[in-house]
Amino acid sequence: MIVIVGPSISNKVMSEKALSSDELRERLEGVRRRIEASARGAGRDPLEIKLIAVSKTHPPDVLRRALEAGATDFGENRVQEAEAKIPEVGREAARWHLIGHLQANKARRAVALFDVIHTLDSEALAHRLNRLCAEVGRATLNVLIQVDLGGEETKSGAGEEDLEGLVAAVAECERLRLIGLMTLPPYFDDAELVRPYFRRLRELRDALKERQAFGTGPGELSMGMSHDYRIAIEEGATMVRIGTAIFGERQAATGK
Repeated sequence: MIVIVGPSISNKVMSEKALSSDELRERLEGVRRRIEASARGAGRDPLEIKLIAVSKTHPPDVLRRALEAGATDFGENRVQEAEAKIPEVGREAARWHLIGHLQANKARRAVALFDVIHTLDSEALAHRLNRLCAEVGRATLNVLIQVDLGGEETKSGAGEEDLEGLVAAVAECERLRLIGLMTLPPYFDDAELVRPYFRRLRELRDALKERQAFGTGPGELSMGMSHDYRIAIEEGATMVRIGTAIFGERQAATGK
C-alpha cells in the first residue's frame, strides 16, 4: 500500500525467510511504535507520518500477509516487477507508491499501476506523465519531485538548481498534482550524518510551501528508511519508506 515476468521469484539471486502474518504484524507494530516515539519526541503528531512498506523483491504472498497484518501502503522500485505483482495482490488492495527511478519508456505502465510517484526528476518526464494521464483517462496523478542532494552518480533526482523550473513545469500539467519532495541521501553507517540532507529538503519544501506550490496541501517530505527514519522524522518527514525493519534482511540464495 516481485516477480519479474519470466523467471519466478525463486529463481532470483536473493531468497528470504518467510514471515508469518503474526510476525509481520509484530514487526509493523514495532516500527509504528518507534515512529510514534520519534514523532512525540520531536513535538509532532504521529498521525502526520505515513508508513510505506517497501515491498521490492518480496513476492505477492508476503505482501498479502503484510496486508493482513495491517500494512496499507507499499513502495516498489521497478515498474516491470510491480506490473507482475500488483494485479495479483490487487490494484485496490493497497496504495501503491513508485519509489524507484522511472524511465520514460515505463511511464505509461506507471500511470496505470501507481497511486503516487515519488521520483519525478525532469520537465520532460512531467509532460510525458501528464500526456499519458490524458490518454488513459486518468484525472489526476499525485507526484513528488525527487531532489538530488548528495550528488551521487548512482542516484537520480533533480538538482537544487533545477527545482524551480521543474516545479513550474508541473504547475503547467493539469493532470499532475505536486504533493511534495523526496530525497535519497548518501548512506552512512552513522545515521546522524544524514541529518543535514533531511534538513535541507525540509527547507526547500518550506520555501515552496510559502508560494503555495503544493496548493492547499502540507507539502509531503518522503525521506527516511530503516536505518535513518527516526532522524528523518525529527527533521519533518511525512512519509517514511521502510523495508528491512518490516520484512527482514534478504539472504543470498544457495542455488538458482
